[in-house]
Amino acid sequence: MYAAHYNLREPPFSIAPDPAFLYMSGHHQEALGHLLYGTGQYGGFVQLTGEVGTGKTTIVRTLLAQKLANVDIAMIHNPRQNEIEFVASICDELDVDYPGRGTAAGQPSIKVLVDALNQHLLASHAAGRRTVLIIDEAQNLPQPVLEQVRLLTNLETDKEKLLRIMLIGQPELSELLARPDLRQLASRITARFHLTPLGVVETLQYIIHRLHVVGGPADLFTDAAMRRVHHYSRGIPRQINIICDRALLGAYARGVRAVTAAIVDQAAVEVLGAPSGRRGLGRWFDRLRPQALPLPWVEAALAVAALVIAGVLLDQTLGRSRPPPAAASAPAVAAEKPASTTAPAAAVRTPPPAPKPSGLGALRATAQPLPAVMARLIGLWQPGLNIPRGENVCKALAKNGLDCFKGETGWDELRQMNRPAILTLEFEDGRRQYVLLRAIDGDNMSVDTADGPLRLSLSMLDPLWNGEFLLLWQRPIPESQITQTTKGDSIVWLRKVLAKAEGKTLSGALPTNFGPELRSQLSRFQVAHGLPNEGVADARTLLLLANLAPNTGWPSLGDAP
Repeated sequence: MYAAHYNLREPPFSIAPDPAFLYMSGHHQEALGHLLYGTGQYGGFVQLTGEVGTGKTTIVRTLLAQKLANVDIAMIHNPRQNEIEFVASICDELDVDYPGRGTAAGQPSIKVLVDALNQHLLASHAAGRRTVLIIDEAQNLPQPVLEQVRLLTNLETDKEKLLRIMLIGQPELSELLARPDLRQLASRITARFHLTPLGVVETLQYIIHRLHVVGGPADLFTDAAMRRVHHYSRGIPRQINIICDRALLGAYARGVRAVTAAIVDQAAVEVLGAPSGRRGLGRWFDRLRPQALPLPWVEAALAVAALVIAGVLLDQTLGRSRPPPAAASAPAVAAEKPASTTAPAAAVRTPPPAPKPSGLGALRATAQPLPAVMARLIGLWQPGLNIPRGENVCKALAKNGLDCFKGETGWDELRQMNRPAILTLEFEDGRRQYVLLRAIDGDNMSVDTADGPLRLSLSMLDPLWNGEFLLLWQRPIPESQITQTTKGDSIVWLRKVLAKAEGKTLSGALPTNFGPELRSQLSRFQVAHGLPNEGVADARTLLLLANLAPNTGWPSLGDAP
């Protein structure tokens, strides 16, 4: 339906295992390499596992499409068979002739089938051919059939195995083969590989790759939308396809050129039943309520925030930096030493100071809890602001004229928002860290740490940032959004800033109702900035429009710390 609208040769996100669409991530290349090894002269018994939808079957199809020379492949798709049916299926795949094949006569015995298969394998080996058995969904193999698989590995010559076997299955396959009664079979596996989901960057590359295959533009999905897809799909290709397909249909139905993060949110709700996304930052603010978590944790978190606001942020406002903890404690330790232990000056050797880490090492070394990072962000807007104990942070800020805005986006929209923001970073070891982004200068980022500002390149931060952000802003109007029923001064404000966005200036009395011409102006602005075009100026739209208003002294990403 949407393919013609976006000039695509075919839908790019079909869930069929089409090798033409295979995106070869590093892990997928390794997985295919293991399978190719299994078809080689010295290949033996290979196991490939992965979660549902990670691309195992597609990799097998890619292997089959290789047209490997002198290789015969038997593919078993249905493992739910008894021993006789299983060996008969192998013979049928390899076109092995056996008594009773293709007739209504009773099934031959397992010995008859194995003997026929063995004779065929010996003949193929003598002709210089190799035979490979691939068993898909192998986690469903009954125990007697698994024992038969082990026995088939005994078909061999003095120098090599006659039948190379590949077990393809879900993670339960590894658990199955770990059973004590299957240890003989597991011990014969010569190569194992587990296919993991895609990372954030790989997900973005995957989406762009599939669009490229069908002739689509790389910017059909905004950066924020692709990161949102990764969040909901957890990097599983099948889920990526399902969400992206529905998101494209949603964008087509709305008549917009690009898929935005908001459209992906709706698509995820429709196909996965997923909530429209409360992740780490959102959940943290909800947890700052005494009924949600044990009170001591809440008090500790708020105490940290209050201390940072009252101390560290005030010091930074006055231009002073916070000394490292080790440096602050050193004099006290020295004072506790008895005077008699002091060595002569000539004998004292002060070890050279350890070099300070730089780049990502410095970032990790200055990690702070989220309450402390949030306190620094609050201090940029209202230094010394005290949040009452046990109160939800964002609700408390709203009483002081500050709104929390949290969600997922990309670097381009973050630049447009132009506000200091807390970013969620995820390291390869699974550790999560929150940092306060203070300024963006081209491809250089400045983040605020306990040891002062730290400059990092975009190439350093991009692989770590999962797209999640939180920033503060001040609404220029009383309403949280402008709809077609809004009237009064807020409509006048909207007319002026939209006119400014188009390089126009309005004067005189302006209409105070939401008319069709204002809807058209709003639509043009939202489409130009990749925002949902639904006739409503939501918080994201208002935030971008607020940047067009006269300078109010709000902190921005152009303010170098």
